[in-house]
Order: sequence, then structure tokens, then C-alpha cells
Amino acid sequence: MKANEEILLKFLQKASHFIIPIYQRTYSWTEKQCEQLWKDVIRAGQHQQNGLHFVGSVVYIQDGIAGVMNSSWQIIDGQQRLTTVTLLLEALSMKVGDEELVDGFTSTKIRNRYLLNPEETGDRHFKLSLTDTDNSTLRAIISRKDKLSWPSNHSLRISANFEYFLKKLETADIETVCRGLSKLAIVDVSLERGTDNPQLIFESMNSTGKELSQADLIRNFILMDLNPDLQEELYSEHWRPMEVSFGQASYAEDFDNFMRHYLTVRTGSAPKKDDVYEVFKAFTRSNYPEEENVRELVKDIHVYADYFCRISYDKEPHPKLNMAFNDLIGDLGYSVTLPTLLKLFKFFDEGALGDVEFVAATRLIESYVFRRAIVGIPTSSMNKTFAALPKDLDPDAVLDSLKARLQHLQTYRRFPSDEEFARAIMDRDMYNMASRSYWLRKLENLGREKELVNVEEYSIEHILPQNPNLSTEWVSELGENWKDIQQRYLHTIGNLTLTGYNSEYSDKSFSEKRNMKEIGLRHSPLNLNSGFGEVDTWNAEAIEARAKKLSEKAIEAWPSLKVADLVLAKYQPKNMEKVTEHTLDDHEYLHNEDMRALFEQLNEEILSLDPNVSSEVLKLYIAYRLETNFVDIVPQKSRLRLSLNMKFHDLDDPLGLCKDVSNIGRWGNGDVEIGVKTQDEIPYVLGLIRQSLERQLN
Repeated sequence: MKANEEILLKFLQKASHFIIPIYQRTYSWTEKQCEQLWKDVIRAGQHQQNGLHFVGSVVYIQDGIAGVMNSSWQIIDGQQRLTTVTLLLEALSMKVGDEELVDGFTSTKIRNRYLLNPEETGDRHFKLSLTDTDNSTLRAIISRKDKLSWPSNHSLRISANFEYFLKKLETADIETVCRGLSKLAIVDVSLERGTDNPQLIFESMNSTGKELSQADLIRNFILMDLNPDLQEELYSEHWRPMEVSFGQASYAEDFDNFMRHYLTVRTGSAPKKDDVYEVFKAFTRSNYPEEENVRELVKDIHVYADYFCRISYDKEPHPKLNMAFNDLIGDLGYSVTLPTLLKLFKFFDEGALGDVEFVAATRLIESYVFRRAIVGIPTSSMNKTFAALPKDLDPDAVLDSLKARLQHLQTYRRFPSDEEFARAIMDRDMYNMASRSYWLRKLENLGREKELVNVEEYSIEHILPQNPNLSTEWVSELGENWKDIQQRYLHTIGNLTLTGYNSEYSDKSFSEKRNMKEIGLRHSPLNLNSGFGEVDTWNAEAIEARAKKLSEKAIEAWPSLKVADLVLAKYQPKNMEKVTEHTLDDHEYLHNEDMRALFEQLNEEILSLDPNVSSEVLKLYIAYRLETNFVDIVPQKSRLRLSLNMKFHDLDDPLGLCKDVSNIGRWGNGDVEIGVKTQDEIPYVLGLIRQSLERQLN
């Protein structure tokens, strides 16, 4: 490897052809990076006394001799910089004309030195060759074709950034721009083919410009060291079709997420976003160790990428399946479920899961996540739940094993019951939910197979108005506690409906809203408005009655699990095997009345910290957990000894009452111990317990 300081414009003259290999990412600089380059150029041009201005490095493999015609250099790192400077130079060449305000800067000199090889034809006519869509768009710009004749699927980034520089040059001082460009410098890094490791150097130099995505690194890792023919085969047959399926904008944003979900399915655990590349390398070396396995690997990625696009981009041809995906991923936004959906798609593709079953499985997952959202269960465990589910599915009974697995989830991973769900949906603020059009649509169209109502064409109507200054009619109808009733029920499901006459209803009384000629609620064809004709007074009792009816419909719309006992038993997790049950009476020190009273008060306070906290009486201690234990209580003769499941150095203990037991054997979990002897100590200790709980929630 040779590294030298070089003027960027001189570098562009050193080879006749700069090639971006097919394994490199597409052009991805945004206006943010272009603006930074523009500022660098202007700053360098305005201060004539300043020397060179470095803008990063360019790493390449040299084919041929520098300065000799027909020499081609493969760019390993720096394509974003070279492409952007090329766009700026072309925009500048259109602006400067043939008057040489700064030495070397006329339209002809810029184009013939830095953009074109005027004596060459075909690919070699252009100094810089990009990949696919980027290349055709760049060449259309440099060839100065009318935009109407550009490729129909032209590069959005190339086009937008070229327009950015054209606009900047309209008001810029051209001499300043030319001087600034002449001062830009790079680190010129030349690699020797067969000696240097391009991948290692590529990874280590990813430090300037727009940071490489995890997917960019993965693509380079797969393709960079392959022979050119195999590179071309895998890129054209698999990688390029994936890029096209995602689309230009979505590829840049979503391919990293896809690779994370793919690895989750294939490894059984979700990698952190910044660890995707490292996890992929480990996965590849373990499962595809030989170069001849690379076809199998890339084909597998392509298969799952197709599933991902069909799920995420409204591309699934099966209408009911596509609608289920749109509800779960599009409207509810639960992309965390994708690892499980991808695995289900694999079963579907292989014939282990029928289309009706696939729809049922997706709707089951939709019920699970929506019920949890309504009940208010924390979402912190969702990624682990849907990362673990794929490996628990039985290829011979996919839907049954999915149902059983969801039924066996406990505590704050549980599938909420009908009773819990109905109670929560009656009381919850449903108006301010991000997915309110989703739940309104589901309830309105419940039972409809065809002629579905588009709820976007309607407005949400508060039957009891939002206006805090209610009319005398409303105050009379609600009674003396009208303010409390309005505050409690205003945004709840019982008081919300759909209408096309929101402005006509305004803050009118209930009887007026109900009876208005032709447009009153009693005349509405919408399912959500059925029954209003039989209601005379709109008060707390009426709102609760309607909420109860809608909660029953909600149970239909988001059904609960129905799993046969034999199926539950067949798929019971090993860690749920029956163990010896213990009670508080098994702890001898709780036979003491004072100690029992102390325990009961602390127990009540801990359970009230979060509705999803559960407790379990074990032989040696009482455990309190969400997903895992956050505090354990060991009853002793003169105190309750508590173990907090956290690191001692993470605890905020102003009074210094806790003890570090990380290197001492104790019953219970965690490195922190504290004792409780009196009820007066409980408030302070509860604050310490809350810290352990919150660490688990986060």
C-alpha cells in the first residue's frame, strides 16, 4: 500500500478511467454532505493565503500505469467524494463558459481534463464509471441530455445533488469556487492487487463523508474478494434485483433493517443495529465457510429480501395476506414482528403453511400486539419475543405451534385475555392513539367482506363535545358532575364515532346530533353509529353502555387465542415444567406477626410499581419479576434481606445503606443487598427497588 498527499484535480488526471466496482454501494450522499463539500470549497477559495484543504482519502487498485491512456483504477473507498466533485465540476463547466477567469478553468478544459476522455468512445469516453442507475444518470448529465430523455428510473441522489450545485453557482463568486477546487487535497492510497487486503483497508478507512451502512459493509464483504465473473453473476442475479425491489429511497433506509431481521431469523437472536456487520461475518464464517458456498448465501439473502419487500411495500399479490401485512406493519407500525413474519413466509413458500393459515397467523400476531398496546404492557420485550418465536415453530404444525407459543407467554409478554382487553379498551384514551384510524376502520368494517368503508373520508366525532364551555343543554344532560364526566369519558371509545358532518354537528346537543334531518346520527349508514336512535340521553351511563358494546365488537375484531389443551401440552416450553409449589407459610420467619406485617406491606408496594410485576414464592426467597427478577426478598429472623438485581456501581444510594455482595454467595439475584427492619424504612428502600425495575424496563 502506498499513500501520498495529492491535489484532487491532479488526481483526476492521473488515470483515464475510474471504475466503481459492482460490489460498492450506490451513490448516497445527501444535500447535507454536498453542503459540507461546498463550504470547504468556498472557505478554501476565499482565503488565498491558506494552503491545501484536505477532504478525505481515495483508495484504489491500480490497473495499468498512472498517466498512461487506458489505465483504469478500481475505487475501493472514496466514490462518494469523486462522484460529488464530478457533479460540481460539470455544473461549474456549464457556468464558466470559455472565459478563463482562473487558470485552467474554462468549460472545455474542465470537461476534457476531469470529466471526459475526448478521444475515446463508449465507457472510456467518461472519466468516471458508476454502477447501473447512477452511471446512466451521471452520463446523461455530462452528455448534457435534455432531462426528458434521462432514464425513466434515474438516480434521485445524482439528480438532486447536481441541481443543488447548479443552484449554488447561480449566486456564487465563480473565481472563489475555482480557486477553492484547485486547493482540495486527498490522501491518495494505492493498493497492490494480490498483496493488500482491500476489505480490511476499506473497513478501517470508513471515517469521513457519509458513514457506510451495515448493508454496504456486508455487500462488500461478500463480493469484494471474488473473481470478477462471479462478482458479476451474483450482483446481476441477486444483489441488483434486491436493490430494485427495495427502490432507491427505501434501499438506503431499509436494507440495514432487513439484514438485521434476516440475521435474527437465521441466528435466533436480534443483533444490535451497529453490530449487524460483525454478527453477519461471524454467521457467514460459521455457516458458509467456503467460497463455493457464497452462491447459496446470496441466494438465501435474496429469498428473504423478497419476503421482506412483499410484506413491507404492499407487493404481496394475495389480497387478504397483503391487507393483513398492511394492518400490522403499515398501520400499526410493528416492524418488530418481521423476524416471525419472515419465518412464516418461508414456511408458506415451502408449502408447510397454506395461504388461509398464513393470514390467520398474521391476524393472530396483530391481535397480540394491539391488545398489548391497549392494555398498556411495556414494549421492551417485543424484539426478544419475535426473535425467539421462529425457532419454536413446528414445520409440521406451524399455526398450532404459534398459537401455543403465544399462549404460553407469561407476565409482561402475555397475550391479554378478553376480560383484560375489554376493560382496558373501555377506559383508554382512544382518540390520541397514533393508530386511531386503524382501530376505527377495523371496528367499522367488522363483518364486511366487500364494500369496505374508507374511514379516511370521515371525521372523528366526539358525541360529548371537546369544548370545555359546554352549553346549558349539555350541562343539564350530564348533571352536576358534568366537568368530571367530560374529563373522564371525552376521548374514550364510548364517546367517539365517525361522521361526514362534523362541522354541522359542532357542539350541538345530543338530541340535535341524533335527529338532524337526513344527516343525524340515527340516519347514518355506518356500523359505528347503529343504535343511536334508541338512546334518549347522552350521559355517563350511555357512554359506558356504548363502550361495553364496542368492547364486545373489539374482542371479535382482535380475537383471543383458542388453543386445545393437547396442543398446549405438546408445545409446552421446557422451563414451564411443573415444579414444587411453595407458599409464604414455608418461610418460618414469616410466622412472626410483626415480620409478616412488614413483608405484606413491602410486598404490596412492590407489586404496585407496575401492573406487569409478578411474584413467586420459592423455597428460599420470594422473587419479583418482569422478564427476570429485579428484587428478591429473603425473610430472616430480625429483618427482610433484599437482593437488587443490578450492578452495585449503577445504584444511586444517597444514604449509603446498601452493600456490594458481588463476590459473596447469597440467596437471590444481583450484586446489591439491603435490609429492612421497620415500616418507616420502606419508602426509601422502595426508591432503590424502583431503580432495579426501571433498568429492566429500559
